[in-house]
Amino acid sequence: MEKALFSGELVSSNRIIYTPSEFARNSLIYLQETGVLQAKYSHTSQRNGLDSYLFFMVLSGAGELLYNDSTYLLKPNDCVFIDCKHPYAHTTSDNLWKLQWVHFNGQSMPQIHSKYLNRGGEPVFTIEQPERCTQLLDDIFLIASSDDYIRDMKINEKLASLLTIIMSKSWHPNNKRSAQKRGELYSVKAWLDTHYTEKLNLDELAKQFFIDKFYLTKIFKEQYGTTINAYISQQRITAAKQLLRFSDKTIEQISAEIGISDTNYFTRLFKKIEGITPGKYRKQW
Repeated sequence: MEKALFSGELVSSNRIIYTPSEFARNSLIYLQETGVLQAKYSHTSQRNGLDSYLFFMVLSGAGELLYNDSTYLLKPNDCVFIDCKHPYAHTTSDNLWKLQWVHFNGQSMPQIHSKYLNRGGEPVFTIEQPERCTQLLDDIFLIASSDDYIRDMKINEKLASLLTIIMSKSWHPNNKRSAQKRGELYSVKAWLDTHYTEKLNLDELAKQFFIDKFYLTKIFKEQYGTTINAYISQQRITAAKQLLRFSDKTIEQISAEIGISDTNYFTRLFKKIEGITPGKYRKQW
């Protein structure tokens, strides 16, 4: 870890260049660099091919981001989340900006970023409670500058919290179609949560909510990361686990109660999801 106060011709910054442990690289979301900078003159910074993910927030001033052949105007409380393998450039305007940023990575980051994109996430979004992000970034900076022997674990925790905020913004607030999709799906999911024991007919479900069947299937998976059938199976198995632990009902009774008439199929499904049979689950718990 290298902590540096830097005052150059273009920016002044307070940053940490961090080297994570081998354990962190293999098992955690890990830090590469974090800091705060204040631009001193209008300028452009550009990168290409970095094995890193970048999050930064505009604290004051203004500028723009060039990423994937699109230009985004940035103002205070705007946030950027990008995969730095792709070329990008950011430019401060004459209204010189102040940025707080973090570069990070991890074995799971390609999947996380892909999920963000699949749910409609864009490179730039605005956050309504910027203090949540600034506090997390401040915490990451302080932990990284400490000699805490479990600092990689603590950094992982803070980066995971930051990613939770980022993922919650994956439906861009200016994307009306995304907002409409989320509203439609909320009603569908709420119905499934209370009717999962019933036999599913996708055609009837789509008709009930006035949504095209194929469109419904597509956007449900985009939003929740699973198919409708898989989601119902998860709900049924969760209910089955509750009954296995806190009732004396037989496996056959539980299977019927959660909407599966074939007990053998219920057993196979339970083992597929939980890795053990219903009987063994009951005995263990």
